[in-house]
Amino acid sequence: MAYLPRLKQEYRERVVSALTNEFGYKNVMQVPKLEKIVLSRGVGGAVADKKLIDYTVDELTKISGQKAVATISKKDVANFKLRKGMAIGARVTLRGDRMYEFLDRLITTALPRVRDFNGIKATGFDGRGNYNLGITEQIIFPEIDIDKVNKIAGLDITFVTNANTDKEAKSLLSELGLPFKKN
Repeated sequence: MAYLPRLKQEYRERVVSALTNEFGYKNVMQVPKLEKIVLSRGVGGAVADKKLIDYTVDELTKISGQKAVATISKKDVANFKLRKGMAIGARVTLRGDRMYEFLDRLITTALPRVRDFNGIKATGFDGRGNYNLGITEQIIFPEIDIDKVNKIAGLDITFVTNANTDKEAKSLLSELGLPFKKN
């Protein structure tokens, strides 16, 4: 038997039935699911120092377990001394088993390491069932060695679901274990 991530198995066994009971879906295929998780970080100082992009790509690769890619600017911005084609950030898109493994590590190890953590805000939904979460320090991830960090920086995490509404998406992410703040 092949390896199955814990959260993927939990989604199949518990979350589908819980969401079906809550929203009254007629078919299992109507139940919303997590499609991908995107980790991204913009590096403003990369205009002056090209090595910052390499550090960022390396850190995102360690955090996600998948090779990150540099993002390229699409146009010139004279005020920022930015030229078209310059590397200005990094991102990585996780799908399938790696996505569930990352989500499991985020919920069980990374978020509890945040200082004074009371839960994540429920205001990051975009109206189409996707959720954005900002992390202020990359050192909450156990894969990052704090002694080798050259600069504390944050990153953005986007959870893309196929839910139709924010309410469905919030229920899905809550059932998967994301600790939202209580109102």
